[in-house]
This record gives sequence, C-alpha cells and structure tokens, in this order.
Amino acid sequence: MLYRKLGKTGMEVSVIGLGPEHLVGKPYSQIKDIINVCMDNDINIMDLFMPQECVRKDIGKALKGRRDKMIIQGHIGSVLSEKDGQFDISRDLDRSKKSFEDLMKHLETDYIDIGMLFYIDSEEDFKGTFECGLADYALELKKKGVIRAIGFSSHNPIMAKRVIETGIIDVMMFSINPAFDLFPAGYNVFSFMEDSKYKDSLVGIDPMRADLYRLCEQKEVGITVMKAYGGGRLLNPEFSPFKKTLTPGQCIHFALTRPAVASALIGFTSTSQVDVALEYLTQTDEQRDYSAAISEYQKDFTGSCVYCNHCQPCPEEIDVAAVTKFLDIAKLDEGNIPDTIRQHYGSLAHKGGKCIACGNCEKRCPFSVKVIKNMEMALKLFGE
Repeated sequence: MLYRKLGKTGMEVSVIGLGPEHLVGKPYSQIKDIINVCMDNDINIMDLFMPQECVRKDIGKALKGRRDKMIIQGHIGSVLSEKDGQFDISRDLDRSKKSFEDLMKHLETDYIDIGMLFYIDSEEDFKGTFECGLADYALELKKKGVIRAIGFSSHNPIMAKRVIETGIIDVMMFSINPAFDLFPAGYNVFSFMEDSKYKDSLVGIDPMRADLYRLCEQKEVGITVMKAYGGGRLLNPEFSPFKKTLTPGQCIHFALTRPAVASALIGFTSTSQVDVALEYLTQTDEQRDYSAAISEYQKDFTGSCVYCNHCQPCPEEIDVAAVTKFLDIAKLDEGNIPDTIRQHYGSLAHKGGKCIACGNCEKRCPFSVKVIKNMEMALKLFGE
C-alpha cells in the first residue's frame, strides 16, 4: 500500500480508502468481507456519514479488535430522517450531538479520528454550521481529544473555500474526478497553476477548483476524495462525456494527482471491486495515464454539463450545476433514484422546479447545455 500525509493532522492514510455508503441495508457477512479485504490489504481510512444504526453496528462489529488500525471520518450533522429512516442533514445542535454520540456507541469506540462537519454546499449550510453551534461543538470535541482533527464535506468550491478560510479545518472531503475538473495529464500540477504558459493546454479546467486545491495545499488541509468514479458514470460508455471510458485506476490516479489529495475513498459493494481498485498500486504509468481518455471528448462536451457554474447567476438562485449533477446520477440508474441522491437533491435551497425558463443560463453555457430542459426533467424525476 502507498500512504500519504493527511495535511497537518499527523496521520498517514492509504491512497485508496473505503466509502461504505452503499453498504447500508447489506447483510453483515457482506460488510464484514469487504472490510476484511480492505484491512488485509492495508487500507486504513474510511468515511462513515450514514446514520442508520444497523450499518454503524455492523461496521463496528467488523472492526472489533482492530479499531485502532482504521482512521474514521465521522460526520456531525448527518442524522437519521424521521420520515423514511434514511439520512437527513441537520443543523440542530442537540440532534447532531446525539447522532455523533450514537456513532461512537455503535462503533464501540470512545473517539473518532476526524470529526466532519457535514455537507456544506450553500450559504444556508455555512450559517447553519458556524452560527448554530456545530463548529463550536467540533472544536470542543477536538480540545477534549474525542476527535483528532476537524474536517468537512462539500461539493461546492466556493463554499468550501469559505469553510477553509475559517481557519479551523484540517481535512476536506470533496468530489473530484476528470469530468468535474478537466485538468490535462502530464504536467506538474503546481507549475500548471502558477505558470501561464500552460494556459493553452487546458482541457476545460474550473479555475475555482484549481484555486481551492491550491488553498488546501497552502493551508495544509488534507483532501479525501469522494465521487472519484463520477458515480460510475466515467466507467460507463453510455454516460461518460469522453469518447473512451476511464478505468478505475485512471480515475484514482486523476484524484491523487490533484494538490493536497491524500486518499480516494471508493464505494465498494463487493470484494471484487476492492481488488479492482487495488490494481492501481501495481499499474504502470501508462496504465494510470488518463490523458488519452479525456483528450478527445465527445462533441467538445456540447450538450454535456461539466458542472462548471458558468451558467450562474440564476435569478431564482437555482444551483444549476448541483441540480444537473444529481439529475445525471438519477438518469444513470434509469430513474431508480438512490435514497442518498434524493436526500442530496432535497437539501438544495432552490430546486429545478423553480426555473422560470428565462434562458440566461443557456446563453452563458460554453457547452450549449439545454438547461431549461434539464430543470424540467429534474422536476419530473424528483417531484420538485
């Protein structure tokens, strides 16, 4: 296994980690097998945001006797939904405290390595976290030694930058993959961002993301990666924006070549998927190289949203990129929308149904995305 320093935390984490979101509702034998294979191959970091008691208990049971061998990201603000038993995003301090304390109880541990402020993607999320006591709670836990570091999760580079600038953050969990970032391969990342001569080599980089990763590197904020495979989209020729699909190894390598990134946390549902991800460790540079796959993108991305936010601002304050991102994931499963995606979409302050079809976004979009049609489809699929 390869290990990297996780920012200024003092922890060293495996470059491949475990994102066990898809283990909710799975039998204990399956959860145990996946965790065993991960740990037997020296994977030592996992994210655990799920609030369901069953999966927390099963993971705790699978870790029994070797809890100290696994670095756990546990989330503050991820709570059990009172409506459907799935997860909910809460900024209520008492409710968030109870859920975090329950996490430690079900894992049979008295500490969590990284206390993650959950899902800060909007102004409302930021205020709810930093003005309602959740950030202060995390600071108190760190002072007591209940958590070793403070982190947060986000998909929005603008809000993520604001969170980092508070000065309390040690770790950021962020969604990173070629479709989101569009850096070319083969260049020194730091030179790429500092030297203007590389400007002509850009495939379609979002400068806000480049600035965010550089800020993390400067502040020694370690990054753990979610959505490295793009929700499976980049591995599927039908849904990938590239003429050539990427391999898991290429996706992992892309994430690991971003500044400040320490680990790509992959969602596994089988031990064979763990084995496929681990092939990255023995692959050649040629096998890891993603440049050929992304160098010729389908129709120059015409009609394909790459979540670049050039469509903003929206007069109805719709986060068009976020709505489209969740819509794309929903379409991937042919309308069988995962509960987690419904929850993420439901947390948006302004949804696709608010679209007034003004067309301003479509005029700004560099890829001629049919935004109005996408907002209509989001309303149809998500019901709002």
